[in-house]
Amino acid sequence: MRDLSGIVKAYDVRGLVGEQLDTDVVRDLGAAFARLVGGPAVVIGHDMRDSSPGFAAAFAEGVNAQGVDAVSIGLASTDMLYFASGKLNLPGAMFTASHNPAAYNGIKLCRAGAAPVGQDSGLTEIREMVEQGVPEFLGARGSLSERTLLVEYAAYLRDLVDLSGIRPLKIAVDAGNGMGGYTVPEVFNGLPIEVVPMYFELDGNFPNHEANPLDPKNIVDLQAKVREIGADAGIAFDGDADRCFVVDANGDPVSPSAITALVAVRELAKEPGGTIIHNLITSKGVPEIVAEHGGKPVRTRVGHSFIKQTMAETGAIFGGEHSAHYYFRDFWRADTGMLAAMHVLAALGEQDKPLAEITREFARYAASGEINSTVDDQAGRLAAIKAAYGGRDGVTLDELDGLTIELPDGAWFNLRASNTEPLLRLNIEAKDAEAVAALRDEVLAIVRG
Repeated sequence: MRDLSGIVKAYDVRGLVGEQLDTDVVRDLGAAFARLVGGPAVVIGHDMRDSSPGFAAAFAEGVNAQGVDAVSIGLASTDMLYFASGKLNLPGAMFTASHNPAAYNGIKLCRAGAAPVGQDSGLTEIREMVEQGVPEFLGARGSLSERTLLVEYAAYLRDLVDLSGIRPLKIAVDAGNGMGGYTVPEVFNGLPIEVVPMYFELDGNFPNHEANPLDPKNIVDLQAKVREIGADAGIAFDGDADRCFVVDANGDPVSPSAITALVAVRELAKEPGGTIIHNLITSKGVPEIVAEHGGKPVRTRVGHSFIKQTMAETGAIFGGEHSAHYYFRDFWRADTGMLAAMHVLAALGEQDKPLAEITREFARYAASGEINSTVDDQAGRLAAIKAAYGGRDGVTLDELDGLTIELPDGAWFNLRASNTEPLLRLNIEAKDAEAVAALRDEVLAIVRG
């Protein structure tokens, strides 16, 4: 019996091409997905990795073998696949390994209307079906058709955020040789925005740097380019362009929490009193700012399936994560880095202040960023932290996702285990950088001790 435990993750399928993921496995995953979601069709997109077109074709074969039609949209960003799923009201499959190195590929799955498929909402059943052998379908095969949606996707985004009347802007955009190089030219076509492209050539071998803008080393080129050309801002996309990372005119990074707060305020201006979702690792400045602008902040666990589920339950208009995923009710509650970037450019272009001044009010505290520690006994280290801090006066503790501890001076940290690796992930926020460093050293001494 096959064992897919190494590639079926909490939110998607991800593995090494040839070793863990091949066309036979992908074909069976397509068949299992078709049985899970039923007809009439499944929409399929893929990124620019060398293996992606072949995998997308194999997946379509598996779907067709179960009597379900397949609609190929070809090259796509992940949020473009979500757009297709929403517009066509069909389940979808996106072939990408996001920001992972070139040797990897994977599949992000959704139900009709871009509803998430994760471990608790279908992935476990798909894995079990493939491991045990997908039942043969004896009826007529489904058909394969092709559809191009790039122009419609871009027009839909431009309807949500009107950039036509902003002041002229010069923006450096680093696509990291990923799918932003495909979507950005169409989205910004005809707008008063001069896009200075960086690494727009689609290349799944990532010859310039990894397509992971949350790692500081991968935005060094963008920071230098912004300063060199006197750009108003810089935007970096990850490999499948569902996340965006922003730097201001000085080349300084703007935290995803500040972007979350900025977009939340804009969305609340359109819909006063609306609900805004933020995960528990975003800055506590986010719920403060949401409440100050008349919105209702709701805190969730980390991960797109939890965000999307809570958005559906609460009718939230927007949600943001510390990892630069941004979710919009008007985009089928799916995450789209492009739409978040457009909000930032609208906020910048609707007045004359520089981005650093605009975002300053949304960045109230100092943060550590995510610090990973390799540990064999994750549960034991978490228990040691709980014991060390739990008995202190004025300390509050919750275990919604990992362990979150808030100290009497307002500083807090979250320590949580990775879903896929032997890692503990630490995030800290405090009043200033010195306080963050002191708390970091104290916590890591226990975690790594």
